[in-house]
Amino acid sequence: MRTPSNVSICIGVAAASGIWGLYWIPQRELESAGLTGGWGTLAQYILPLLLMAPIALWRWSRGNETGALWWLLGTLTGGGIVCYANSFLLTEVVRALLLFYLTPVWATLIDRFVLERAIPRQRYLSLGLAVAGVWIVFGQSSGVPLPANAGDWLALAGGAMIAAGAARINATQPKSIFPILFSFYVYGAAVALVLTWLLADQLGPMPAAADLWSMLPFLLLLVVVLLMPTNAFLIWSPTRIGAGVFGILILSEIVFGSISAALWADETFGWREIAGCTLIVMAGLTEVLASRTSEPESAT
Repeated sequence: MRTPSNVSICIGVAAASGIWGLYWIPQRELESAGLTGGWGTLAQYILPLLLMAPIALWRWSRGNETGALWWLLGTLTGGGIVCYANSFLLTEVVRALLLFYLTPVWATLIDRFVLERAIPRQRYLSLGLAVAGVWIVFGQSSGVPLPANAGDWLALAGGAMIAAGAARINATQPKSIFPILFSFYVYGAAVALVLTWLLADQLGPMPAAADLWSMLPFLLLLVVVLLMPTNAFLIWSPTRIGAGVFGILILSEIVFGSISAALWADETFGWREIAGCTLIVMAGLTEVLASRTSEPESAT
């Protein structure tokens, strides 16, 4: 039986994911204001680090885990979101969303080759739906649904990294949210810095100090009001409502992102995009609904 508190958590997860579907808007706003080169993304990791550093030092002084040495978990989760964030600067919103949410593909590869598990029957259905959705959107001219630009590849890599990071969290079962979040920002910042160097030609040059300073209030508002709270909430919520329900609710990001891009970015959202998004969502629903038979729906 789902308690009123868990119902509130479900609503919160759907709302938080929907807000993340609009994340492309501040990303492009930062770019248009002069924070090119992915420096806006980097700033979104440096600022939380500065805010969390005193707490990390306090935890370290008391012998508690800070997450500073969790390089693998931090690189996968923080780096995955960095790739996702920068993909919005280099490709269309719908393409970034679809490629990022190819979770059935990565879940299958991780289960089979990393965890050496047998592949559940429903996985083949969800995998087929996911691949079909991408094929419809990306195979418009050549018939081969391959990423076409750096933004596409970043979104694809980001989804794979997040899937691996989620598997890592499930395997280690950390008892505290703070070390996960701190490692997320520590190693995410490192990945962001590397990408600004590797993709300098595509993302643009380092911004002027004046541009960074003028956008600092906006960046602080974005980090403190949106990014840090939603990241912490989305990391914690599966422990209360179950991974299956969580996996369904976060698909609201695709819906919000696709519709908002069509309305405010004048991006194409025709029958191909509608069909592709629908198939990706169906793939996620198939995967998480089947998983509910083997895991508790909620934790109390």
